[in-house]
Amino acid sequence: MKRTASPITAKYLQNAAVFYLERYASSAEGLRRVLRRRVSKARLLEAPVMDNVDEAIEAVVQKFVSAGLLDDRAFAQTKARALHRRGLSGRLTRQRLQVAGVGREDVDKALAALDEELGTAPAERELQAALAFARRRRLGPYRMKDREANKPRDLASMARAGFAYELARKVIEANDPESLDET
Repeated sequence: MKRTASPITAKYLQNAAVFYLERYASSAEGLRRVLRRRVSKARLLEAPVMDNVDEAIEAVVQKFVSAGLLDDRAFAQTKARALHRRGLSGRLTRQRLQVAGVGREDVDKALAALDEELGTAPAERELQAALAFARRRRLGPYRMKDREANKPRDLASMARAGFAYELARKVIEANDPESLDET
């Protein structure tokens, strides 16, 4: 049985955008990518595609931006907050937001807004994220046994998460979590 796809029309693109935005938060560029993937999939399945599909995609995205349903700055702030809670470093947060299609200016503003919301400086925010990461992954002071034997592995894990070596070493070498919370 051969798979079929719906013809790509302006109405189809708008419905696909609504369907996607009902389920996921997105940046304007993220929505563009989703709609382009739908068009590519339809072309692979040899479904009819309207002539000026790129202009239609842009019109749909602009319609949602002007309606306030797509806001890159709000998306970046929400995503930065969530990534910080999960313990991602500022560097990795910045990278993830840029991959999601958020512009550099909006990323900078989102991180500044996060610092303001937390009432911290960027270095303090980074320490909080490192602690959350170590707690979640049970690294360093959160590891119950074989701490010294796993120290290189823990440091490598912190490095992959985007934390600076000095900060990672400070967290991993701490005697207990309480001593880190006080600093």
